[in-house]
Amino acid sequence: MNYRTYLVALAAAVAYNAAAFGNFATVSDDKAAEPADTTSFVFTDFALVPTTSVKDQNKSGTCWCFAGTSMFEDEIVRRGGKPLDLSEMFTVRQCYLDKADRYVRMYGGTNFAAGGSIMDLPYVWKNYGAVPEEVYSGLGYGEEKHVHGELDAVLKAYLDAVIRKPNKRLSTAWRKGVEAILDAYLGEVPETFEVGGKTYTPRSYADALGLVPDDYVALTSFTHHPMYEPFVLEVSDNWLWAPYQNIEMNELKEVVDNAIAHGFPVVWAADVSEGGFKWKEGFAVMPKERTEADMDGTELARWVKLSDQERKDKQFDIKGPVEEIEVTPEMRQEMFDRQETTDDHGMEIVGIATDQKGNRYYKVKNSWDTNQVYDGFFYVSEPYFLAKTLSILVHKDAIPSGIAKKLRH
Repeated sequence: MNYRTYLVALAAAVAYNAAAFGNFATVSDDKAAEPADTTSFVFTDFALVPTTSVKDQNKSGTCWCFAGTSMFEDEIVRRGGKPLDLSEMFTVRQCYLDKADRYVRMYGGTNFAAGGSIMDLPYVWKNYGAVPEEVYSGLGYGEEKHVHGELDAVLKAYLDAVIRKPNKRLSTAWRKGVEAILDAYLGEVPETFEVGGKTYTPRSYADALGLVPDDYVALTSFTHHPMYEPFVLEVSDNWLWAPYQNIEMNELKEVVDNAIAHGFPVVWAADVSEGGFKWKEGFAVMPKERTEADMDGTELARWVKLSDQERKDKQFDIKGPVEEIEVTPEMRQEMFDRQETTDDHGMEIVGIATDQKGNRYYKVKNSWDTNQVYDGFFYVSEPYFLAKTLSILVHKDAIPSGIAKKLRH
């Protein structure tokens, strides 16, 4: 199937699904994103999943929660519910508490930090529930936006004092101290609250929204573990030691394509440290490195006079669509093994697009506010996705049946 045929089929699938099942996926064949002043990219959105407004994690290491919360908000809409603004900091608070328990039980031998994994939102939803943003904003410490440097430092210092056991054994009060710190910074969680004239607890509110946390599956693709078997992804922010299903590299792409075609959003955990990741300009690409064979005589004469850093700078001085690397599973694995691909950031994939040359991209919703060329969204090329994806989280029904049948739960 050529790409244009694929796009037609994709558009038809989305339109059919919207009509038949009442989801809110949309298709556009004429809406082009305005190019940034500094680039000559022109992106055209072909399939979009309706999504709630872009939020701002600001100076906090909680991207994982903003991405997961956005996905759950969009899942509520997909299932016919009204758009909601759910509290990220309620989830963050519960994770801090459970991380603290694990950190102390492990004598400080596990990770305690602001970061988290794509499995944390379903974990909190299942075990503790959810609350609206208006009930729990987590901004009780004199800031208008999230600024967690002091909070993170205080929590870590406190727990490190606890695990040193100056009394030779743990007291019965240390966890109350963690709760008191979180109360001081994020606020106390109300036992009950009202929404639309009804009284809820965090547990009953989450239950009323109808999502089933166990329906969401974490997928990854690395060759150091067997395919189609779950394994604990070895990144420090996977503090839950949650299992991820291992599938082939190209199947990751198939899952995302199928998800978007049928109106499902996708949480995306990825490395964003590459030179081709251009947030302000609104794109992420993996440009192919130029070689002497690619240049004519005049270009080569200039090229050989450049320093290594100058050559690198030119490689990532990107003004429009470029030739990109061809990603293989072996290349992807080596990047992970050598820690060139790291667990940097969590975001949400909400669409599929092409540039003016027909190259394929995923439209991604970020949590870095809207002061950027595409108002908080950007476009990730297929090679960048294949090379730099750590993992994705999707509803089980978004996984193509042929892939789902291979998974061992």
